[in-house]
Order: sequence, then structure tokens, then C-alpha cells
Amino acid sequence: MTIAAEGTTYVVVDGENIDATLGASILEGRPAPEQRPRWERLLDFARTTYQQPAKGLFFLNASSGYLPMSFVQALLALGYQPIPLAGAPGEKVVDIGIQRTLEALAGREGDVLLASHDGDFLPQIDALLDGTRQVGLFAFREFVNSGYAPLAERGLKVWDLEDDVRAFNVVLPRVRIIPLADFDPLRYL
Repeated sequence: MTIAAEGTTYVVVDGENIDATLGASILEGRPAPEQRPRWERLLDFARTTYQQPAKGLFFLNASSGYLPMSFVQALLALGYQPIPLAGAPGEKVVDIGIQRTLEALAGREGDVLLASHDGDFLPQIDALLDGTRQVGLFAFREFVNSGYAPLAERGLKVWDLEDDVRAFNVVLPRVRIIPLADFDPLRYL
């Protein structure tokens, strides 16, 4: 496998998907501020892990005509490029935008880390696993679409947002398989 040297790692964030999974599947409600991901840690993890600059692309659904300016300004301050997309009712604008971006990245050098659980990106991630780059997924492992599992044999790495990236300041109330070597009984007492 040839890995791009001194390239760029593109961190592509499906914020809606991560937020929906966190709120609906883990917290069963809207996250409190301290329960939200620290998005800068994804960029830091990418830079440290792949030893090269990271470019963050954060996709937002702006179809309502509303742009959350305080969040956009925070993303800019963290080093992300916010990408607010608008479309017709029922159109999955964030997914379509990410699919197009992943397809465009297939023709460029650089590593790719996608933050999402969504299976809609399987064809694009499969195409990126061409042996010329590192490709990874940031997610809560237990909620990753099962279609990604076979791609691990081709080099896809799945990085857990809480355990590997340490994107949270608090312990989340997750129920998942724990490797015995990582088991800390104090967390449950």
C-alpha cells in the first residue's frame, strides 16, 4: 500500500448524523453542552495519527434558510470549513454534499476520515479504498452501518469518537462491547 507523504487528511463531518445518534440512540434526548463532541479533537486526532495537516469540512443542512451563526463561527475558529447546504424539502442535502465531496476526493491525493454512521456513503468509501490513501471512519462503533465491516479487510479503520478520539469531556451512558483489557470496573461502581 502506498501512502501519500506530506499530504492532507480531509476530515469530513456529517454533523447531523453524529448529533442524531448521540441524542436519540445514546442520550435519549437533546445533549447538554458538556455532552457535545469537542470537534477540534477530530482534527487534532487526524493530525497526530496521520502526521500531516488536516482540513475539516463540516456539513450543515441550511434548507430552512436559517444559519446557526454562533455555531458556524465556532467551527471557523476551530479550523473547520462550514458547508451549509440548502435543497428541496425531503432532499438529503448533507448526504448528497458529502457523497459529492467523497467522489471528488477519489480523484485527489490525501487521506480521508469521515465522521458518520450512515451507510449512504458506502460506495464512496469503497472507491476511496484504492490502496493509495488511508481511509477511516469516526463514529460510535456500536452504531456504524454494518456495510462498513467488510471494508475493514481493505484497510478501513473505525475510530470510536469517545474511546479513541476522546472527543467528549464526560463519559457517555453507552452500552457496548468492552475489550477486557480496557475494562475499568470503577466506571460502573
